[in-house]
Amino acid sequence: MSGTEWLVLLGGIAAIAWVNWYFFLSGRATATAAARGGADGVQEVTVVVQGGYEPREVRVRPGGPVRIVFDRRETSGCTEDVVFPDFGIRRFLPPERKTVVEITPPAPGSYEFTCGMGMFRGKVIVE
Repeated sequence: MSGTEWLVLLGGIAAIAWVNWYFFLSGRATATAAARGGADGVQEVTVVVQGGYEPREVRVRPGGPVRIVFDRRETSGCTEDVVFPDFGIRRFLPPERKTVVEITPPAPGSYEFTCGMGMFRGKVIVE
């Protein structure tokens, strides 16, 4: 192999490593849902949608409804839907607007949510 071919090969390996790190291993921001005042006992948290989800992990207490406010701040086609496969929910997120999704986790555990294409991921952790 020539020097140029080695550089292209190493560049490709570096690009693959970066993509895997970005989507699967990069730092995970976590937020704890706050209980709203009132008799309904709803826990609420806001997730900003802009090139992914921030925070990517939401921690909640078991036994009650959870309201997640998705604040979509972009027009990228990938983030126009949010999917909660464990709850059978697929919701359109209009650009530059907030959309509420309510779930009631049945038991402690981890419940994933993704964009419509499955590229961006987040999770609700019930503990």
